[in-house]
Amino acid sequence: MLGYLIRRLLWIIPVLVTITLVTFVMMKATPGGPFDVSSSGRELPKDVQEMLMRRYHLDEPDWKQFLIYVGAWPAETGKDGSPVFRGVLQGDLGPSYQYKGRGVTDIIFAPPAKDRPWWESRFGRTATLGVLGFIVGIVIGMPLGILAAVRHNTWLDYVSLFLSTVFVSTPGFVLAVFLMIVFSLWLKWLPVAARSWNVWQPWVLPSFCLGVGLSAFIARLVRATMLEVLRQDYIRTARAKGLASQVVLLRHALRNSMIPVATVLGPALAGLITGSFFIETMFSFPGMGRMFVQAVGQRDYSVILGTTVLYAGLIALANLTVDLVYAWLDPRITYK
Repeated sequence: MLGYLIRRLLWIIPVLVTITLVTFVMMKATPGGPFDVSSSGRELPKDVQEMLMRRYHLDEPDWKQFLIYVGAWPAETGKDGSPVFRGVLQGDLGPSYQYKGRGVTDIIFAPPAKDRPWWESRFGRTATLGVLGFIVGIVIGMPLGILAAVRHNTWLDYVSLFLSTVFVSTPGFVLAVFLMIVFSLWLKWLPVAARSWNVWQPWVLPSFCLGVGLSAFIARLVRATMLEVLRQDYIRTARAKGLASQVVLLRHALRNSMIPVATVLGPALAGLITGSFFIETMFSFPGMGRMFVQAVGQRDYSVILGTTVLYAGLIALANLTVDLVYAWLDPRITYK
C-alpha cells in the first residue's frame, strides 16, 4: 500500500506539468495581453508596456517563459526590477500582473488582513462554500436515491426520478436567478449579495445552487447501484436469516453500492472546493471562482495558471483518495 501511495503521488508531478503546458499554450493563443490597458481601462503607452513585459519576463520566447514558470529556468531579480520567481515545482505560483506587489499564492491563500482567520482567504471561502454545497448534495441526493431504490416502481420512485431529472437539467445560473427572485426579491428572507460573509444568511443560496446539481446526480447513481445490489444473492440470504430491513439496507446494500458513488464524489468535492465560476460571480462571492473570471478578462496569466494548477492538484489528490476508499469499502481490493 505504501509503495502504491508513493507512486501515485509521484505521478501527480508530470500530470500537473502537462496540464500547465496545455493551459499555457491555450492562454498564449488567446489574443490580447495583461498590459494592453491599465486598471482604469486606459490604453498604456508602448514604452510602459515594453517595460512591464521585461519586468515579468514576458518578452522572452514562449518556451523560456514556460520553463521559468515551471521552475526549470532561473528568473533572478535584474537591474530592471524583475521579480524573483522560484517556479511552480517549488510552490511559487508566480507574481500577479494586476495585483501590484502581490503573488498568486498570497492572493489565493492569505486572508484580507493579518488579524483575520485563514478561512477568510479566497481559497478558504471557496472551500467552505464547496463543502457546504457538498453537504447539501449528500443530504438531498442520498435519501432520494435510497428511497427510489427501496420503493422501486412506486410513486415515491417516480417523484424521486422526476426531482432528480429537474435538478440535473437546470443550469446553476438559471437556478440562482430563480432563487434570487423568490427568496430575495419576493420573500426578502435572504440577501442577493452580502457586504459581510461572516453571517450565515448569505451562504444559503450559493450553497444550495452548488449542491442541487450534485444531489440529482447522486440520487440517480445511488438508485441504479442499489437496485443492482438489492438483487444479489447475499441480500436475499441476509433477509432469509431474519435480519432487520434497516440492517440489510444500511450495513450490506448501501455500503456495497458506494464504490461507484465514491468514484464521483471525490472529484466532485474537489471541483466544488475550487469554486464555481458562475455561482460566485452571480452572488458577488469573494472566492477563487470569481477571481478566476476576473483574471481571464484581465489576461492575468499567473492567476489563470495558478488557479488551474491548484484545481488539477486537488482533482489528482481526490482521485487518489477515492482509490484508497475503495479498499476500505471492499476488503477484496488491495494495492501493491
